[in-house]
Amino acid sequence: MTAKYQNIRLEVAGSVATLLLARPERLNAINAATHPELRDALDRVETDKHVRCLVLTGEGRAFCSGQDLSERNIEEPSQLDLGSSLEKNYNPLVLRLASFPIPTIAAINGPAAGAGANIALACDIILMARSAYIQQAFARIGLVPDAGGTWFLPRLVGLKRALAMALFADRISAEECERMGIAWKIFDDDIFASEVAKHAAILAAGPTLAYRLAKKAIMDSGANDLAAQLDLERDSQREAGRSRDFLEGVTAFIQKRLPRFQGE
Repeated sequence: MTAKYQNIRLEVAGSVATLLLARPERLNAINAATHPELRDALDRVETDKHVRCLVLTGEGRAFCSGQDLSERNIEEPSQLDLGSSLEKNYNPLVLRLASFPIPTIAAINGPAAGAGANIALACDIILMARSAYIQQAFARIGLVPDAGGTWFLPRLVGLKRALAMALFADRISAEECERMGIAWKIFDDDIFASEVAKHAAILAAGPTLAYRLAKKAIMDSGANDLAAQLDLERDSQREAGRSRDFLEGVTAFIQKRLPRFQGE
């Protein structure tokens, strides 16, 4: 199934949905018209019970160059409210990706800059092509990292590295992203698409409920003390232990075969 949009493409093959930012002539910069399409596509994915993994990537040679600055009217800066765009569009998108009920992979196939980089950080797993890079480019135009960048980066790379990335606004190579723990794995460009497909297939065949519970527990851990986190683990394990996938997993272990999880 392929949904029709102007600025993105949504392709569903089996249990994997691939959402492509599709403005390659603008390095997949996000304009105002992109946001409602993203919301609609995510609605479609979330309500399709057959889909068990979402891949977010870019069409052409870039992942996403961030906000399309050609839409910003800088002639009257006193009348410009960049915060409204964040409140209406970017912040809900980042929150939704961070709490999406199925595993999400950001497949960074090329440059990921500004809000584009931070949308990728909102996904569960980041895979990068060797030629790709991320860049907190905001300081180069006199802005502050947004779309969750100031929240994700300190937790991923530490306070001082996050500050350096924000202040210098340097390009961070795929190799450096892997070393710092931003990217899970990097792959040579010529095999990147096939490796993304392999990893998506693994997650799509996994125990979706357990994934969702683990994701929530890990995301909530920063606000919990140890006792509260242990309680959360207890409650999560109680729910997971009542699932069909747990029964299948144990049965498969006893029978010395691979489990056939159904995601429930």
